[in-house]
Amino acid sequence: MGDIVSVLEDRAFALLVVILGLPNCLPMPPPIPLICGFLMLFVAGQMALGRQTPWLPKALLERSVAREQAEKAIVRAIPIFRRIERWSRPRGDVLQSDLALRLIGLALCIIAIALIGAMPFIGQLPLGFAACLIGIGLVERDGIAVLGGTTIGAIGTVLSFSFFYALFTGLSFLTDAAASW
Repeated sequence: MGDIVSVLEDRAFALLVVILGLPNCLPMPPPIPLICGFLMLFVAGQMALGRQTPWLPKALLERSVAREQAEKAIVRAIPIFRRIERWSRPRGDVLQSDLALRLIGLALCIIAIALIGAMPFIGQLPLGFAACLIGIGLVERDGIAVLGGTTIGAIGTVLSFSFFYALFTGLSFLTDAAASW
């Protein structure tokens, strides 16, 4: 892992965001979005604070992936990335500024917090897709992809927070009704 992070340098953030977003692009049981959300918050917080490369614990940096697993993942990912690269290209020089990367990190922090509290099984789908799109946009230096991911993330965040608002409002109504009996 340490070798991968050192080779990718500033794009390591983008790869980590994609890796943490991917599991949430499918309906997953509750612990998955929670774990991915906390890890994404950790990574995105570093982006928002202006770090040039991600800091990861030494134990994680020293871990390795079995060659067979890495080859399988690469073989599966190559066709997907080729399709994405057909439409994705460097657009928007604004991504080159430190302020823009900090703002993207802040947006990813908000998406990560929404992911932590996402509605089980389907609530994480727009948030996972948004994180992946932002990560791919950062890798490709594609401002349109980052903007699209941020927009989808905003919609997913509103849906996630609306779910919890409705849940807490309903519980409050029920407790008030039970107390008046």
